[in-house]
Amino acid sequence: MKLEKMPDRTPVKITASFPPQDHADLELYAKLYEQTYGATAQPADLVPSIVRTFLAGDRDFKRARKARESGDEC
Repeated sequence: MKLEKMPDRTPVKITASFPPQDHADLELYAKLYEQTYGATAQPADLVPSIVRTFLAGDRDFKRARKARESGDEC
C-alpha cells in the first residue's frame, strides 16, 4: 500500500492557567478572529493554533526537533 499508516491523531487535553492580562488578550484575539473571518472561536479553541504557529516560526526549535528526529542530541 502506498499510503503509510496514519500517525496517532488523538487530541491530548491539557489545562493551563493564564494571567488575567493574557486571558484578556486571548479574548480580544478571539473577537478580532471573528471580525476577520466571520466565524466565532473561543480563546481555548485558538490556543493550539497559536502555539503551532509560534513553534513553526521558531528557528531554534525547528533545529532541535530536526536533531531529535535524526537521533542527534539537542
